[in-house]
Amino acid sequence: MATDGPVVQVRGEAHQEVPPELARFAVTVTARDKDREATLARLAERAAAVRVLLDGAEPAVARRETGDLRVRPETRRSGERVVAWHGSVTTTVTVTDFTALGELMLRLADQDQVEVAGPWWELRPDSPAYRAARHAAISDALLRAREYAEALGARITALIELADTGAMDRPMFARAAFEVGDGGGGGVPDLELDPQPQTVQAAVQARFTISEPVLG
Repeated sequence: MATDGPVVQVRGEAHQEVPPELARFAVTVTARDKDREATLARLAERAAAVRVLLDGAEPAVARRETGDLRVRPETRRSGERVVAWHGSVTTTVTVTDFTALGELMLRLADQDQVEVAGPWWELRPDSPAYRAARHAAISDALLRAREYAEALGARITALIELADTGAMDRPMFARAAFEVGDGGGGGVPDLELDPQPQTVQAAVQARFTISEPVLG
């Protein structure tokens, strides 16, 4: 692209830490029995108990997705004879109310043959934090260009090109695995979880024309 006058090319960057907006954790229910039908029945029963707890936690629970269903036989090393059946199913839970997160995770972990892992802290895909970071990166590029121009005794006259270089945010997570519950039904202790700040980054490449510099 033809330009009139000298050109300054700069890179603008932004690094910001913002509070997370979502917390995800995984709940895995397991069952084992010598009989396959009994294994499936126990797995369904325990999964239903988890669903009841999650139903009672709404509206703090924004989303839940059940997947990774596994049913497999356990065989003896000496042959193919099945000695037991193992079953498991995992549900990923997304929570927006962090004040209820610790208690919910512990209540789930207190269930029989249930393991809880997480949380993973995140921002929403459409979080305003991304837009704010992009704006900050553009402001940084403009500031740098002005500083270079002023050092030459010139000023910015026009924007030639602006490109997003594709910097991404850095999700932060904290993982805590809770042991399988024994179904004792005792009181659930308090658990305070500290949300981890999320680092959001943005970067742009910009080219500006400047007035004739004053040299010498």
